[in-house]
Amino acid sequence: MGEKVVLAYSGGLDTSVILKWLLNKGYEVICFMANVGQQEDFNAARAKAMKIGASKVFLEDLCEEFVSDYIFQALKANALYEGRYLLGTSLARPLIAKHQARIAEQEGAMYVAHGATGKGNDQVRFELTYAAIDPRLKIISPWKDPEFLSQFRGRTDMLNYAAEHGIPVSATIKKPYSEDENLMHISHEAGILEDPKRIAEEDIYSRSLSPCDAPDKVTLIEIEFKDGLPIKISNLESGKVVTGALEIFLYLNELGRQNGIGRIDMVENRFVGIKSRGIYESPGATILWAAHRDIEGIAMDKEVMHLKQMLEPKFSECVYNGFWFAPEMDFLMAAFNQSQEAIDGKVTMSLYKGNAMAVARESPTSLYDQDLGSMDVAGGYDQTDARGFIRLNSIRLKAHNVILDKKHIGLYHVIQPEGDQ
Repeated sequence: MGEKVVLAYSGGLDTSVILKWLLNKGYEVICFMANVGQQEDFNAARAKAMKIGASKVFLEDLCEEFVSDYIFQALKANALYEGRYLLGTSLARPLIAKHQARIAEQEGAMYVAHGATGKGNDQVRFELTYAAIDPRLKIISPWKDPEFLSQFRGRTDMLNYAAEHGIPVSATIKKPYSEDENLMHISHEAGILEDPKRIAEEDIYSRSLSPCDAPDKVTLIEIEFKDGLPIKISNLESGKVVTGALEIFLYLNELGRQNGIGRIDMVENRFVGIKSRGIYESPGATILWAAHRDIEGIAMDKEVMHLKQMLEPKFSECVYNGFWFAPEMDFLMAAFNQSQEAIDGKVTMSLYKGNAMAVARESPTSLYDQDLGSMDVAGGYDQTDARGFIRLNSIRLKAHNVILDKKHIGLYHVIQPEGDQ
């Protein structure tokens, strides 16, 4: 056999064709499949890879790690790319690539390969992770390979290649758009969705009910946090209690699905400089992010919060662009981890027809003083002190006003004709 390459394999048409293409180029191909919560027949995909010619197929369940070390780390940062996208695909890629690189080291492979397109973000996320984890690895990226591109100009070429080489192809009709799914979300893009003025049909959505079809009744839940992370969910309607990171996230996904929560339809800026339209369903994360922001409101120091809010967009951009294993992320994560040390308490969330709203909260580390904030009780606050506070803060404004007045007066005298002053 030739040199070993570890291929990130999904079992779909693209990676199955790439598997055969690599074999025909003389490589020994080891397939790596990561279970990050996608709805997939992994046994069938494994059997398919072996039938095509893979020497080994590794399947690893990464769901727990995905939630605990990636989704929850992003939660600490309230991560939202461009203020809207919850980064479901972006968070999964470095996890998959990290374990793919580990398998390569374990198997003595010097090559890794993926099936990400040369126009998208995933190629960057995979390859930057490979570089950070093991700089010695050599990367095969078929969709940037001139020989591969000349051979496969589109889906028809790939289907013909599959038929010629006996590669099993699903008998189902391909959806006229692309999807990526994991525990955190499902994305829908490309194909018919590339027209941003086209309204997405309801049958595109698979992770959430339409808000119109959601129950005509509020669901109340209580989410308990410790050090900024959820440790328990109590359904105040049914009495159900859920603990454990993965179990909590799965339960929130189900509650969000039932209540039509977590849909986003947006045009975003890819790292490679292309704008793209994406439709995302992130039911559980949408609920959790709203609850986490709320518990920070009662338990986090004002100046810490304001500094953190300045850093959150940078963290989100780093995740989106594929820099999970970068020194700047180490710095940001350390800051966010520090900020969460006393973010404890409970948030009551109201779930109703697409909305996830915090309606009550309590915290043993609360910085909220009801008497101090009351309009009816003095609470130790002398309102006359505010006079000096405002006077001090107005000093620079008055000085600035004087400078502007002098400047305007000077300009006025300069531009007036002689005899009119």
